[in-house]
Amino acid sequence: MSSSRPAVRRLLTTALLTTALLAAVVLGAGTGTASAHVEVSAPGATAGTGPVTVTFTAESESAAGIAAMRTQLPPGIAPPQVTLASGPAGWVLTPTPDGFEVGGPPLPPGSDAEYAVTVAALPAGVTELAFPTVQRYADGGEDAWIEQAAPGAPEPEQPAPVLTVAPGAPAPASTASPAQATTSEAPAPTTEAAPATTPGAEVTDDGVAGGWIAGLAVLAAVALAGGLWFRRSRAGR
Repeated sequence: MSSSRPAVRRLLTTALLTTALLAAVVLGAGTGTASAHVEVSAPGATAGTGPVTVTFTAESESAAGIAAMRTQLPPGIAPPQVTLASGPAGWVLTPTPDGFEVGGPPLPPGSDAEYAVTVAALPAGVTELAFPTVQRYADGGEDAWIEQAAPGAPEPEQPAPVLTVAPGAPAPASTASPAQATTSEAPAPTTEAAPATTPGAEVTDDGVAGGWIAGLAVLAAVALAGGLWFRRSRAGR
């Protein structure tokens, strides 16, 4: 009987290691963040000054090429104050009621979109400017990078690009004119466009996660039962 002890120990060790590995995989999948973002930058920019060149970089996470980027401007910047500085060949800037859209011939699949706009002047007294952006692909799919994190909260799944600039002169006592004010709502995806992640894909992901969890529970039960059996067999000797 004593010769069976090494085999039992190896079985229990293998079961416990497998359970720990699966647990790490499941937990990692549950706490993951979005794989791509839209980034915005303007090196050396100062609040209340202009003109300023603001550069956007949008990562591609679709099999289709990026065709357009629609952005909502922060309060204090009006659509007529923004012009296209550079971008992919054939792309143009079109003002929208609350911002602008830059788009044109779809980029090759997997290619990131890089473009820059010139802002006539940044608002005074503001050092963080959010630019909620909807990324549209050639197949009609969209990624909505429009969520803004609350103070002290973790980064949201679909974060809006935020530009941080140096503080400048304080904002004037009067607020911006109605013509310069922008809406508080983020740019909504077009109704005819399909979302980048379809409901079917979400169901599939949930099913895979459920399978992992079920397998993890079975292995944990096997490890527990083996451990109890081993302890009882030793106690009986």
